[in-house]
This record gives sequence, C-alpha cells and structure tokens, in this order.
Amino acid sequence: MLRSGATMRDRTAELEALREEVRLGAPGATEAQHARGRLTVRERLDLLLDEGSFHEVEPLRRHRATGFGLEAKRPHTDGVVTGWGTVHGRKVFVYAHDFRIFGGALGEAHAQKIHKIMDLALAAGAPLVSLNDGAGARIQEGVSALAGYGGIFERNTRASGVIPQISVMLGPCAGGAAYSPALTDFVFMVRETSQMFITGPEVVEAVTGEKVTHNGLGGADVHAETSGVCHFAHDDEASCLEEVRYLLSLLPSNNRQAPPAVVPTDPADRRCEELADLVPLEGSRPYDMRAVIEEIVDDGEHMEVHERWATSIICTLARLGGQVVGIVANQPQSLAGVLDIHSSEKAARFVQMCDSFDIPLVTLVDVPGFLPGVDQEHGGIIRHGAKLLYAYCNATVPRISVVLRKAYGGAYIVMDSRSIGADLAYAWPANEIAVMGAEGAANVIFRRQIAASDDPGATRERLVKEYRAELMHPYYAAERGLVDDVIDPADTRRVLIRSLDVLREKHAQLPARKHGNPPA
Repeated sequence: MLRSGATMRDRTAELEALREEVRLGAPGATEAQHARGRLTVRERLDLLLDEGSFHEVEPLRRHRATGFGLEAKRPHTDGVVTGWGTVHGRKVFVYAHDFRIFGGALGEAHAQKIHKIMDLALAAGAPLVSLNDGAGARIQEGVSALAGYGGIFERNTRASGVIPQISVMLGPCAGGAAYSPALTDFVFMVRETSQMFITGPEVVEAVTGEKVTHNGLGGADVHAETSGVCHFAHDDEASCLEEVRYLLSLLPSNNRQAPPAVVPTDPADRRCEELADLVPLEGSRPYDMRAVIEEIVDDGEHMEVHERWATSIICTLARLGGQVVGIVANQPQSLAGVLDIHSSEKAARFVQMCDSFDIPLVTLVDVPGFLPGVDQEHGGIIRHGAKLLYAYCNATVPRISVVLRKAYGGAYIVMDSRSIGADLAYAWPANEIAVMGAEGAANVIFRRQIAASDDPGATRERLVKEYRAELMHPYYAAERGLVDDVIDPADTRRVLIRSLDVLREKHAQLPARKHGNPPA
C-alpha cells in the first residue's frame, strides 16, 4: 500500500500496475494455456475485435466466497473478461472465459459479470459474442454457481430474436454450461481443443459401459456432422474468430435494424449463362446446388450454415445487389435433395433466424419429396417436417421461391410455395410441379389399365407421357397462378434482385398473440 501522503499520480501508477498484473495473469498460467494448444483470453479478444476498440467492464471484480481455500485465492476478473468493442466498426459486446483462473469455472461473481454484460448488450441493441473455455460450475461455491447459469439461460432466452447471439467454443464446455450455447443463434467450434457434452466420457462409461474419447463424444466434428449442435467447425482459433467477424458483417445489430448493406461490385443485371449447363434437364441426375448459388449471388460469396449436417438441404447467407439474403436450397447431390427429419429441422431454424433479423429469404427448389422409410416415420418426420412448414408460414420477411426442376407433393408446399405465403414464385422452363413424379402417378391412376394390357411396359410408358404432357408441363402451375413467371435461368440473378428491391418495404402483421405453439 502507498503511504497516506501519496499523490494522485502515485495512485494512478498503482492502478496501472494492477491493470498490467490482471492482464498478464498468474506466472506460468499463460505458458500452460499455450501448452494446451489454446490462446489466452486477451489474445482471443485481440483477434475478434478491431484493434484498440475493447473496453473492459469490471476487470477488478473478485469473488467473496469462503471455504475450501477460496478465501485465500481471489484473483481479479474471477475468470471471465467482459466488455465491448467493435467489429468492422460496429459495436459488439463480449464475454470470454479465462481458463488460467479456476479453469474458467463459473462462480457467483463470475456469473454476475456475465449477467451485466448481457443486460448491457440487450439494452444497447448490439450483438453478444461469448468465447467459451470453462470447466463448468465452480463446485466449491455450490448452488450459487448453478443459479448463475440460470441467470445466463434466462437472458439468452430474453435476447433471442432481439440481438444476434454467437457462441464460440474454444475449450471444454460440460454439463449445464452447454445449454447456453444451445440457446444462441450460432455455435462455432475448434477441432481438437473444444468439446461440448452434458456428461463426460467417464460418466458415460460408468453408466453405459461405452468407452469414448472427449472428442469422440463431443468434439467439433461430432457436433458439426452428427448432432447438429455446431454450425461452424474450424481447424484453429484464428480462422474461427475471423469467420465470426465475417458472420457479424452479415447480421444486423438488432431486430429493429436492417442487415448491413454494401455497395455491390457485381452488376445486378449480370446474366448467369452457366446455369443452363450446371443443372441437367433430367430430374434424376444430380448436380451441386452450391455451384448454382455461387453463380447467382454477389461475387460468388456465401457463408453456409451447418454445412456438414443434414446435407440434403443448404442454408446459407449471401448478398444479392449488396443486400443480405438467406438462401434455403435443396441439394440434389445428397439423397437427391429430399426433406428428412434433420434437413427439416435445419432449414426451420435457419428460416426462423432470418425472419427474426429481417433477412429476406430466397428458396431454390428441386425436391422429390419427403424421405420415405420406417425410421423416418417412427422418428417423427410429420412433426419435424411441420417445423419447416410452420417457420415459413410464420415468416413475415420478403420471401421469393424459384423452382429449378422438380417439386413434388407435400415437399413442394413446404419449400415456400405460393400457397403458404411466398410473395413471389418463379420457375425455370424445366420445372415439374406435381403431386408426385409421372411414373408413380401413372402407376396409381392407371394401375388396372396397365395390368389388363397385352403389353404393360409399353402401356405404362405411353400413359406416363400422357400424364406428364397433361399435368406436368412447364407452364401448368403458371397457368393457374401458382407461379408468377417462368424465367430464363440466366435471368435468375436479375429477377431476384429486382424482386427483393420491390419487396424491401414489405410490412406484414401477425395476429395478436402471446406467441405461437410450433411443432416440437
């Protein structure tokens, strides 16, 4: 302590020394963190935020817990760094666990710091990013630590659909702590160094006898490919945090602001001549829908969400004419682009997110139907498919759909057809919009006629052609007003940009209600 006659300059010097001590952490702690293959909390914040923009809140906070030796160990920050800064010049709030202190475990003071920064983010109407690297609840503080998690979950829920919430997993996240990321809009993970699970490998083995590693149970690849918990998986922290910055550039600060627009360098009237060659005329031949998207959007750039989970559908953020759009598209390269349990859930959540933050929706349709099978039916494909139907029907943002080739049965309706509220619906000249494919329809309608024929094969072929010519020709839906226009594929980009422009001021009012009751 300084003597009583110390000057203000002396006190200021003392403060600066204390701040430097807080920034550096305990001796050896930084080296230990690097030895684990992980960056320190300050290094992460430097990568996430614009240089020199971070303003820390409560850096000198210390816990007041006693017992189990806690009273002798009261480091500043209490294991979490909170504050705000900017990303591409726009305000962002952040909290980041410091694994060097108590392993990043959450105690009462730690939780109160997080609560404060979450409240500030909501009040200021700015995105919230959490950098997670913690060992769960601080056991020595008992139920007070658990109550801290409850406060975080309640705030996650209150902020949902109001401000973007992004969780970045940079270390372990176990037990109840995993529920906060699950409540946020996006989850990023880093391979090898980050894991998420409710019960760890030791408990799993004790209860079920199954032996599994930490990464095998809850690593980035598991959650990116199998569970769908993780939206983006990266090889290292630097690339992960750079992608977080890019995602923030596509999202509005809150639900009262429009997504950030840019001055486009890609001409709005650029013709997409390659599309006619990218998409085969035959409905059974696969192609990569990503190539179609890249041909249409500004500069071929888009950010795909859940790229490796439920791969029969693509959900991605991009720009058209400088304006952010959300694109939902069937992927014929995977299961022919069918809708199944997982792809329905994936698309439904993406549609809800876009609607929450006023991001227009473009739907590219090439769908043969819902995936048949006992596992799908018993797994609840009806209620899961209804999630996507509900999400589209409930969305009030501008909605435009384009049928590239086939659109059959209930899947056609669910993929944002005119009948469920799409503002504008277009189709390419190869479109087939029908209850089912011509072969299946002919087998049902003309079953007896085919069976009684002297040459069933020839009769079936003739009747299939007749059915297709009568009910599945490219202009059938347009003639009945179910498609607004049949367009040249090369004009798709120009048509979409013009349509989005005319819908920019769209305003739709939902019925007065507390909230809906979507399928579970």
